[in-house]
Amino acid sequence: MKKGQNLTVNGSGNYPGGSYDKVSIRGEGTIESNVECTSFHVYGTSETLADVKAGSVKVIGESEVKGDMESGDMLVMGTLSIDGKAALKKMKILGTLEVGEQLYGEVANIKGSISVGGDVEYEKFELSGGFEIKGLLNADTINIGLRFGDSTAEEIGGEKITIKRKTALLPFVKDEGSLVVKVIEGDEVFLENTKADIIRGNLVKIGSGCQIGRVEYSTDFIQDKNSTVKMSEKI
Repeated sequence: MKKGQNLTVNGSGNYPGGSYDKVSIRGEGTIESNVECTSFHVYGTSETLADVKAGSVKVIGESEVKGDMESGDMLVMGTLSIDGKAALKKMKILGTLEVGEQLYGEVANIKGSISVGGDVEYEKFELSGGFEIKGLLNADTINIGLRFGDSTAEEIGGEKITIKRKTALLPFVKDEGSLVVKVIEGDEVFLENTKADIIRGNLVKIGSGCQIGRVEYSTDFIQDKNSTVKMSEKI
């Protein structure tokens, strides 16, 4: 398939992979092999049986990628599932993102939920919602608002890490989000509603709703009276 051609799906069926300018799926489409394109837009349901490499991605519906995915700008207002690795440079998730292996890029802005089977690495990571990360979440700046459910990660590392409870959007919903993590390590660490084994940092501030096993700090340590810290040590 020569680059410059478009792939437009308005009904349903199976389509070949290859190099395209624009891929637009408004019905239900299956792409059978690797696809490379300038833009990949899904307004219905799509399944790609191999890898996707796109300049821009927009999912307003459901999309599944059986291989790896690489994109420049991404907007998800539905559900995107990637079985392999995901190199998503600038992503905005207003729905759900699921990644089977590693997820990495530059800027992540998430107002919904993500589930990742490996490590997550970004320069700036902002999330309001919930997450499940089975490896390390690493970013220079991490700003998380725990809006619902139990979020989990193996480890979290960065320069400035802020994890706060987020008030529910609906006034009658009292459920607050919480985080369970083994280790958090950063220069500046501020936590709420977090259960962790070890916290390491220069400046560590433990807000309300936390259960911490051990805090190691080099500059300053502040603890809210409504949180539990078993042991703290200046190192």
